[in-house]
Amino acid sequence: MSQSQQRQCDLLIIGSGAAGMTLALSVADNANVILLSKSLLNEGSTYYAQGGIAAVFDENDSIEAHVDDTLKAGAGLCDKSVVQFTASNAKASLEWLIKKGVRFDKSGNDANKYHLTREGGHSHRRILHAADATGKEVQLTLQEQVKRHPNICVLERFNAIDLITTNKLGLPGNRVMGAYVWNRETEQVEVIASKFISLATGGASNVYQYTSNPDIASGDGIAMAWRAGCEVANLEFNQFHPTCLFHEKARNFLLTEALRGEGAYLLRPDGSRFMPEFDERAELAPRDVVARAIDYEMKRLGADCVYLDISHKDSDFIVKHFPTIYERCLTLGIDITQEAIPVVPAAHYTCGGVVTDMDGQTQVGGLYAIGEVAYTGLHGANRMASNSLLECLVFARATAENLLPQLSKIAMPANLPPWDESQVDNSDEEVVIAHNWHELRLFMWDYVGIVRSDKRLQRALRRAEMLQQEIHDYYSNFKVSNNLLELRNLVLVSELIIRCAMQRQESRGLHYNIDYPNLADDSKPSRLSPSVK
Repeated sequence: MSQSQQRQCDLLIIGSGAAGMTLALSVADNANVILLSKSLLNEGSTYYAQGGIAAVFDENDSIEAHVDDTLKAGAGLCDKSVVQFTASNAKASLEWLIKKGVRFDKSGNDANKYHLTREGGHSHRRILHAADATGKEVQLTLQEQVKRHPNICVLERFNAIDLITTNKLGLPGNRVMGAYVWNRETEQVEVIASKFISLATGGASNVYQYTSNPDIASGDGIAMAWRAGCEVANLEFNQFHPTCLFHEKARNFLLTEALRGEGAYLLRPDGSRFMPEFDERAELAPRDVVARAIDYEMKRLGADCVYLDISHKDSDFIVKHFPTIYERCLTLGIDITQEAIPVVPAAHYTCGGVVTDMDGQTQVGGLYAIGEVAYTGLHGANRMASNSLLECLVFARATAENLLPQLSKIAMPANLPPWDESQVDNSDEEVVIAHNWHELRLFMWDYVGIVRSDKRLQRALRRAEMLQQEIHDYYSNFKVSNNLLELRNLVLVSELIIRCAMQRQESRGLHYNIDYPNLADDSKPSRLSPSVK
């Protein structure tokens, strides 16, 4: 495609998980949509989500209880109005999924009743699930419909590079006009003009050495939004999932919290339980509590891992409810019906992100952010289990309602400038990128991980600033590549995470600083503006 043949659409959605596809399907009957996927359509965090989606379906449960549980898990930093909005719209959002064909597990022989499981922080069973592969069921169901819809153009293996805004082009105001995207097949930069853009790019857990996320979770949307002029908030709250499989051949394999919800115990290497010593809720304590307890025990004992044991439950029950985990572990020589599973914490979820309102709107005109990339105020200082896919659904649907009435009022942007690569060459030093990538993820794990200190954060900031400059110089001189684009975004987001963490002089939720071990009296969300570092 030549630069004179720029693509055009009413809505460009960058990201192809639950948030992006829900938005696409919610507007496509009335809009032309381009859905951009950095890899294959299903290679995102949604596909790998195991546990389920929280909503009130049980007559003994209530929206108020869901709200209260979420507020408690968020450690005082949730926006209550956002939590109320999300919980109130949860059931309708899941019913929309069900109408789209998503098959959640039923309860016994009752075809009208869903099997509800319970996870950490929840006071009731309210997790709808499809065995232990809920995300896969959601992803595959929605993407089948996305591919069939005549108004949705799916572009796989395209990296978004940067947003094109009126401000960047020297025009009045600050509104999105399109984006530069890199076609990984042709290795050419293309331009997409769009009336509206929604970021649905997921989180940034790949800033850390150990993560449960797929490789594409590189903070692209957060970085692009920041460069376009959006505020970010609460990026210091990185959720470390307590139980990622510890095995050299399965670096990213997550062990769902539903295992603990169904009675699995966490054990030291000697076989003794330890969670009752840390919290009265034991294995069902919120993720930040469990992750810190595991981290503490591993460091105290000098252990490489701890163990998750559900082998005391009936074998048929285990295989029926956790078939994916059972089969995956079996291929690695671990029979979870007979033995405990080695586990470690791993970076799992970015609770902060691009600041939006309840319609998904950012501070830049025409730009929305939905799902893990966004900061809505739902999660506060810690995301409660199974509220993540829920957030994708609720806010994608809210964005659609806000966006559709505006479509006819906005003209299609014209004459967007082509990408200029006249002054750059092909790189012959990819080793520089590989070295910087490894250095970044290692110091973020060591200095900005589960337990932090002022000195560690200061060291991390100095290294992030140094890498920023190196990568800027590199980016300016060489043609773009997938690794360069991801590293550029990861280093920027790492700096934002560190700066948010340095603002928070207390320990709350997922942020634990040994120099400030107590809660502050007047805690507020951390916020950073692009104009003020």
